[in-house]
Amino acid sequence: MMLNLRRKCLTNTRAFLSPLLLSNSSFSSAIPYPSFISHAPTSIPPQVVNWESGLLVTGFKNWFKSRKNPLMERIFEILKSSDEKDVFSCRNADWALSLLGLPLSETFVLQVLKYGNHVLPSHKRDHVLPCLKFFDWAGRQPGFSHTRATFNAIFKILAHAKLMSVMLDFLDTYVKQRYVHKVRFYNTLVMGYAVAGKLDIALQMFGKMRFQGQDLDPFTYHVLLNALVEEACFDAVSIVLMQLKMRGYENEFTQSIVMKSLCKQNQLDEAEVFLRGLVSGGQMVNGKVLGVLVDAFCKNKEFEHAGKLVDEFSQSGVVPMEQAYGVWIRDLVQARKLDCALNFFQTKKCIEGYVPEVLRYNILLCALLRQSRLQEVYDLLMEMKEVQVVPDKVTMNAALCFFCKAGMVEVALELYKARSEFGLTPNSMAYNYLINTLCGDGSVDEAYHILNNSLDQGYLLRSKTFSILADALCRERKFDKLMQLFHSLDHRKQSDPTYDYETLLTNINHDKYISALCRAKRVEDAYWIHGRVNALNKVSSMNSYSHLIYGFHKSKRADIAAGLLLEMQDKGHTPTRRLFRAVICSLCEVYNPEVQFGQLLKMQLSRPDPNIQICNFIIGGAGHAKRPDLAREFYEMMGRNGMTPNLRSDILMLHSYLKSGKISEALNFFNSVRGKRKKIGRKLYDAMVVGLSKAKRSGIALEIFRENRKQGMIPSLECYEELLKVLCSEKKYDMAIKLISDMEKDGRHVSSFIGNTLLYHSSQSRDVYDALNYSRDTCNQLHWVIAVFSGHKRADTKVEDLVEMIQQCFPLDTFSYNMLFRRLVMDHIDDAWELFNRMRQKGYEPNKWTYDILLPGLIEHGRTVEAKILEEEMSHQIYSPQHSNLWTR
Repeated sequence: MMLNLRRKCLTNTRAFLSPLLLSNSSFSSAIPYPSFISHAPTSIPPQVVNWESGLLVTGFKNWFKSRKNPLMERIFEILKSSDEKDVFSCRNADWALSLLGLPLSETFVLQVLKYGNHVLPSHKRDHVLPCLKFFDWAGRQPGFSHTRATFNAIFKILAHAKLMSVMLDFLDTYVKQRYVHKVRFYNTLVMGYAVAGKLDIALQMFGKMRFQGQDLDPFTYHVLLNALVEEACFDAVSIVLMQLKMRGYENEFTQSIVMKSLCKQNQLDEAEVFLRGLVSGGQMVNGKVLGVLVDAFCKNKEFEHAGKLVDEFSQSGVVPMEQAYGVWIRDLVQARKLDCALNFFQTKKCIEGYVPEVLRYNILLCALLRQSRLQEVYDLLMEMKEVQVVPDKVTMNAALCFFCKAGMVEVALELYKARSEFGLTPNSMAYNYLINTLCGDGSVDEAYHILNNSLDQGYLLRSKTFSILADALCRERKFDKLMQLFHSLDHRKQSDPTYDYETLLTNINHDKYISALCRAKRVEDAYWIHGRVNALNKVSSMNSYSHLIYGFHKSKRADIAAGLLLEMQDKGHTPTRRLFRAVICSLCEVYNPEVQFGQLLKMQLSRPDPNIQICNFIIGGAGHAKRPDLAREFYEMMGRNGMTPNLRSDILMLHSYLKSGKISEALNFFNSVRGKRKKIGRKLYDAMVVGLSKAKRSGIALEIFRENRKQGMIPSLECYEELLKVLCSEKKYDMAIKLISDMEKDGRHVSSFIGNTLLYHSSQSRDVYDALNYSRDTCNQLHWVIAVFSGHKRADTKVEDLVEMIQQCFPLDTFSYNMLFRRLVMDHIDDAWELFNRMRQKGYEPNKWTYDILLPGLIEHGRTVEAKILEEEMSHQIYSPQHSNLWTR
């Protein structure tokens, strides 16, 4: 669809550009029409696409420039260059304007003010000051006096820009100006205060005039009457309307205001009667009267009746219909009846030659854009060009958005870069589309530049657009620009209190940026963002806190890590064991760790809901940091603060002593716990045996192990595994075999860990087999497997039979397969390779040891193909061969 749309764009643009091309014969002959316009292939060569994109840019530039008036541009260039605080600069501007020889008249002044208000590119209210400067300059020129119409125009500019304070100051001080005596003083004041919405003051002025025997002119009467209707002061409306009619000032503008008054009061039946009365009375009816009534029925959701009115008066021909048609199209679009609006527009265009004003075209353009009906958007843009509708700011922004949505970002970008040529001021929607499209196109730097520009121009970006760009910067690891983006928002908030920074930041997922910065080792930047989020009373996620704490742990900032740990608990998160371990390890590395650790303990115990699990995390963390003294201090503090340590607390305290090699302290604590508790259970015994085994104190471990079994408790599998491991490492194989016998009597099976330990040691020493011969309690299969691995028995059986025999003894794992590979690789490489493939088929993944065993054997036996396969797998697994010169040996 995008390709077809691009082709149609190019075809229509060529037709639009034909006068330009024909005006320059050399240019025309140099660029022939390409054949793919009418018979397009499935793909367009990049160079042709780029060239045709240039045509599109040129066509739209020329159309956009049609709204520019060189004289007006020069006037406002002079006005903008002057500094009102510099007298010399103001005099130069006055002199420059005088040199232009402007034909000052009411009509010309109104044209200048309208141009400044609607055509000039502006950000916020930048256009207001130049308009005021011109108004002031014109009023000081000989032979020209401001009229009610020019005053009303400048008042409306100020009111539309919501510069009421400026407007009121203007009204309070304008009497001092020289041109005030050339207009009716009270008329101007009443008009100004009415437009400013200060109706109480306007009515006071009106009353003062009547008391002095003066009266308003027709123009000011209508301005006052309209302002009263806008503010729903209907009692005053009746009085002023009566005064206006008594003076014979009633005209077509009066009809519109009366209709607006009736509709605002929801007197729709009376309003319709009023309209029909005007028509039947043969009066010249203003088209706006019907438009106001149609709009009122639509707002009241009476679309059927509104449509009948439009049809009826369209056929009668007694009322100008352009205004009513435009209102009907707008209200249909706002009611999400876009297809009805388009059908009506196309019908009236074909039958009556109806060409709406640019405002109505814009309504259709924006509605079609929202629904991504891009083909229709482009058709409408081409139609506007053909009927020579002068585009305004909304039209240009809609065109920019269209090119972004149509995938022609290069065209949109060129138009954006040339915006100063035709006075384009991108709005928020255009900025958002540009940034989103450029990020999707991979042009992140360009998108970042545009976003910064939009912030400088005062636009509030959508949180989705901000997130899209921030995500792209994270993906490309452009963290400097990411932080500049956040700092720009922060600076904007400080410089402009009206900027809705909170809404933007609240709606974005800041947690992913905190995590990304922490992973990039920019934890200080992540902490800065976290601080801004805290200022919004928003809670960072558990993941954010974890990344921050680990980041500050690695950067040796224990104070911040500890503060974050306490903060996350205040925010409702429960820290994990690993987080406490990281914080406590950091505290133990700082100067005077006892004081730092003590402060953390006090803060934890002073919390309103001290948790035994959290306390155990602290004991475990101190033990991991090999500070059993700190762990014991907190253990004792728990008791003093009314918290009784549980069994888990005792086990962690034991681990603290054992990990630090404090065996005597561990035994004392163990005996102390046994003395305090009537029944300590199996877990405490298991912890003691496992800890002593890991500390290579097999004698004491065996003693406690036997005591455990005597009391009728069955030790855990881990207990058997660690004890057997240390016995084998000390070559106490007879005790190890006796341990296996006890384990089987307790109903436990030989685990993979125990079986692999026996296989490994039997391959290192024949003493394991000898120990088995003295024991009559082990299974025959295990005896046979150990005999094979220790070399006492020749393995004449097939590899699969050996594997099956091992499986009858214990479950195989990757370590078991590696032991088999070690036996097979030197003399039975084919069997080793076949076993490797079978291992993969069963779901076992090789590790680095697997590759280190197989790869040299394959190379040694000339199996280069298989060796290359393994080497490639190793590179994908980020493994490197144990010997770098395997291929040269």
